[in-house]
Amino acid sequence: MRILAWHVHGSWMTSFVSGGHDYVLPVTPQRDADGLGRAETWDWPAGAREVPVDRLGDEQVDLVVLQRPHEAQLLEQWTGWRVGRDVPAVYVEHNAPTGHAVRSQHPVTTDPRLHGLPVVHVTHFNAMAWDCGEADTVVVEHGIPDPGYRYTGHRRSVGVVVNEPVRRWRVAGTDLVLDLAREVDVAVHGMGLAALAEVAAERGVRLLECLDLDQATMHSRLAQHRVYFHPYRWTSLGLSLLEAMTLGMPVLALSTTEAPVAVPPEAGVVSCDVAALHAAARRWLDDPAEARDRGLAARDHALQHYSLKRFLDDWDHVFREVTS
Repeated sequence: MRILAWHVHGSWMTSFVSGGHDYVLPVTPQRDADGLGRAETWDWPAGAREVPVDRLGDEQVDLVVLQRPHEAQLLEQWTGWRVGRDVPAVYVEHNAPTGHAVRSQHPVTTDPRLHGLPVVHVTHFNAMAWDCGEADTVVVEHGIPDPGYRYTGHRRSVGVVVNEPVRRWRVAGTDLVLDLAREVDVAVHGMGLAALAEVAAERGVRLLECLDLDQATMHSRLAQHRVYFHPYRWTSLGLSLLEAMTLGMPVLALSTTEAPVAVPPEAGVVSCDVAALHAAARRWLDDPAEARDRGLAARDHALQHYSLKRFLDDWDHVFREVTS
């Protein structure tokens, strides 16, 4: 199939474009958020093709995958195509509701351009939380490439992965990261970390390191830490959590959104009792054998439930259903 989709979430898109189809990626002259084109830090297959927005209308597209409400307007502006009428389309909802979870209406119920489109949720929590009205909904859970077992845990420290931690302060649980760093050594990886380093210094909190690395280097570096802490209060299901699990790391996470399903008891501690998370971190830092066993269980679970093959098979089923 020839599938048009925007490059919005790099890690998710890396899995999505691995399915062996022809993927048309809009690219603008500025390579801005509405036309990033191919990733620069991931190795995507040749089938993921950049197409300038002024030439999209020349493509014979079988399906459009929307990920943001305004993409339907962009498509009509650039090609004259109306999603769901001139070309089949689905809407992928990556996020948990950002407003009141019980009262949050999905854009497919409020935006006339999106009416009638099926919605693909990435977690069962999201499917439950969003009000999608009469729209057809399906869940295609995440699937990630296996980075391989890299865990060494030889550094007596806790690793965290978070992007823009200061801007996303309470949502990302950045305050919880600093609280943990007052008790044990914590290293943070991700983007936009300069502001975090400044805030930590102002508050007298020592962070072991704040590093923005390419994905492959980050995976190897992260796996050196004995424990992984996923501090997000409200997120769909961070792919960094699944990546840490496949690396073989034992996991600490808040018991919110999809985390209780993603992390089984043998793989880590999932709790909203912050004191219990701190206690588990200290225990594993002192007991590398238990940490390693928990990490092996985490890897086994992630490989079984979040494999790339299962993800791509599920998406192929969606493609067939929508285009039939």
